[in-house]
Amino acid sequence: MSTIQSLGVGSGLDLNGLLDQLRAAEEEKLQPIEEQKSSYEAKISAYGELESSLSEFQSSLSSLNDPETFTSMTSEASGSAVDVAANSEASPGTYDVDVNALAQAHSLAADGVEDRDASLENGAGTLSLETAGGETMDIAIDADSSLSDIRDAINAENGAISASIVNDGSDKPHRLVLTSKDTGADSEMNVSFDGGGIAGDILQYGNGDDAMTETVGAQNADLTVNGIDITSQSNTVENGLEGVTLDLQETGSSKVTVEQDTESIKDAVTDFVDNYNALQDTMGELTAFDSESGEAAELMGDSTLRGIQTQLRSALSGGVEGEDGALSLMSDVGISMDVDGRLSLDDAKLDEVIETDQETLVDFFAGADDDSGMAGLLDARMETVLGPNGSLETATNGLNTRIDGLNDRAESVQRNIDNTMARYQEQFAQMDSMVSEMNSTSSYLSQQLGGGGGGLSSLM
Repeated sequence: MSTIQSLGVGSGLDLNGLLDQLRAAEEEKLQPIEEQKSSYEAKISAYGELESSLSEFQSSLSSLNDPETFTSMTSEASGSAVDVAANSEASPGTYDVDVNALAQAHSLAADGVEDRDASLENGAGTLSLETAGGETMDIAIDADSSLSDIRDAINAENGAISASIVNDGSDKPHRLVLTSKDTGADSEMNVSFDGGGIAGDILQYGNGDDAMTETVGAQNADLTVNGIDITSQSNTVENGLEGVTLDLQETGSSKVTVEQDTESIKDAVTDFVDNYNALQDTMGELTAFDSESGEAAELMGDSTLRGIQTQLRSALSGGVEGEDGALSLMSDVGISMDVDGRLSLDDAKLDEVIETDQETLVDFFAGADDDSGMAGLLDARMETVLGPNGSLETATNGLNTRIDGLNDRAESVQRNIDNTMARYQEQFAQMDSMVSEMNSTSSYLSQQLGGGGGGLSSLM
């Protein structure tokens, strides 16, 4: 039997088209598997959206679980004499600050030399630098060192004193300038060089031979706070008022006001309510049902989501344990839950609690430890949902396992389809060849029987 290279050539039938129809019919077996996979993947995507909203809500709990949120202070200063910053240890009040003098770093300038890079023709020796605060630097100087070499040697020590060279435009313009890195009276320097030469002549100060010129005197900051005298080595005064840092800018007067940062407290509570309501909106969208179209959202009736809702509502409605007179329920701080599960905030009630009962407000949200206040209780619930092996991870892993099983099943079905189609193709090829042979035989017989004077009649 001859071999047909292209289906249908021998028989004249559309066998390729028929094979395509058969393949399409066979591949319909994959459709339910793909639809199930798509539903699982949509559910995993919905879990991801839920996780994002839950994480945002959990983030809003961190500030409420921090006692410093409720003890933070705000501060401001009138005028330009000082900048001010207050921490939770500060006491509310108003303070008159008068800055009489700013702290200064000591600065000395040596007599000039003609060439900064020429040897000062010294003997080798030691340059000794010392501050009144007890910082010392002993620097070995070579006999042929220049002014630039001495500057570099000082700066290489990276000590309490830095050096630079200033050009004053005179006949001997290059002057070595020494400056204490810190401010205050303790920054005053003593300078001596025991090697002789030009350096020995110009690098001396504070030892009865003030060859160097004082360009800026060492000076403490001098100020008064509500009439009390204060001195400081630095222009950043941290101990004048407990919990308050005064950054002195210029001489003059300023009025400093320190107050309880009630806005931060209110913002933290409002952020908590807003994020919880956003979470409820997300849950509502993920469980919605459109009665007109009959379409249900991906997590409608989902047990994992229902479990999360139950945990949250249970924690919110249950409140926290407290002593007599202490805040224990959300309603005590002005937060109520509507029939649809959303929270409402009574601003006036919260303002009253912040003003009159702030200590118990801290206990209600932050508690004595990380887990005893409302924020801590809710955060612990969130960990059972969002943490490792939490309910969301468990549910997602379960769906991924099902998808893996569906992929294996789809591969098996596809192999069966491929085998079936290979068998069909072989059978069609055989049929095509047989029909071709029959057509050839029929044509031959027709020619023999119908030929003029020939064929069977010629044999009679």
